[in-house]
Amino acid sequence: MAKLGRLDVLVHTIGGFSGGQSIVDTDDATYQRMLELNVNATFYVLRAAIDPLRQSGDGRIIAIGSRAAVEPGPRVGAYSASKAAMVSFIRTAGLENRDAGVKANVILPGTMGTPANRKAMPKADFSKWVQPAAVASLIVWLAGSAGKEINGAVIPVYGSEF
Repeated sequence: MAKLGRLDVLVHTIGGFSGGQSIVDTDDATYQRMLELNVNATFYVLRAAIDPLRQSGDGRIIAIGSRAAVEPGPRVGAYSASKAAMVSFIRTAGLENRDAGVKANVILPGTMGTPANRKAMPKADFSKWVQPAAVASLIVWLAGSAGKEINGAVIPVYGSEF
C-alpha cells in the first residue's frame, strides 16, 4: 500500500500440511500448528487486506485451499478441518464485501506436483497430480476481467486423481 497506494488482488497461499495420525492420536502441537497455518493466517491476512480491497472497488481474494477441505480422509483430521475453516473465512469475506465489489473465491487442488510432494511420496504416480501451472492459470483468470462475476466459488482442481 505504501508503495503503490492500492490493493486490487490478494492471492492467499499461506498454509501447511500435517497428517499421518488419527484424530485420537493427533497431538496438541500438530493440531495447533494446523490452526495457526491454515485458519489464523487466513483471518489475519483477510483482516489486513479487506479495507484496501474494498477501496479498489473491484478487489479480488483468491485463496489456495485443499481438496481435503471438502473431502476429508483418514489420518488428516486436523488438516482437513483447518482447511474447511479457511474456506469458510474466504466465502464469508466474499459475502460481507460484495457491496464494495470484492470477490472472494477458493481453489481446491488435489495433490500438487511440487518438488516437496514428489520427495515426500516418491512411489506415487506424479502424472495424476495437479500441475502448479494449472492452478496459476486459474488464479490469473479469476483475477482478470473474466472472473469479475465469480464470487464465493469453491473450485475443485483435482487433476487425474478424481
